[in-house]
Amino acid sequence: MRIGFGYDVHRLVEGRKLVIGGVEIPHEKGLAGHSDADVLLHAICDGLLGAMGEGDIGKHFPDSDPQFRGISSLKLLRRVTAILAERNLWVGNLDTMVIAEQPRIMPYIPSMRAQIAKAMQIAEEKVNIKATTSEGLGFVGEGEGIAAYAVVLLIPPQ
Repeated sequence: MRIGFGYDVHRLVEGRKLVIGGVEIPHEKGLAGHSDADVLLHAICDGLLGAMGEGDIGKHFPDSDPQFRGISSLKLLRRVTAILAERNLWVGNLDTMVIAEQPRIMPYIPSMRAQIAKAMQIAEEKVNIKATTSEGLGFVGEGEGIAAYAVVLLIPPQ
């Protein structure tokens, strides 16, 4: 088995849509980034790539490459999933955490799980998403950004 860990953070800014876990969430601010800045999917991609020993999301989808400007992170996740398939690796499970003061993420978790499972062609029960705040502490607590963590378990062929 192979375990990977992912982390991502993006600043909240005016004039951007807020997309987390492939789901657009109504909010007055969105996350800044070269792509759609989906902090959860970026953390998952990093965890998957790490478990494969394939570097990180910046190596595969550099922000210096114009083809990734504004791209949906669901497309990036599908590309990482294709690398898994090439390696004949299977997802045992994903365990993730979104840290945000606002907006509340909990109502959107079922839709996020469905989007992630569909993009990765895995069962929804293999995708766990938790949400918490940072109790007003740090940049997340002050409403300046949103962070996400992901731990993934990959299973090699048997």
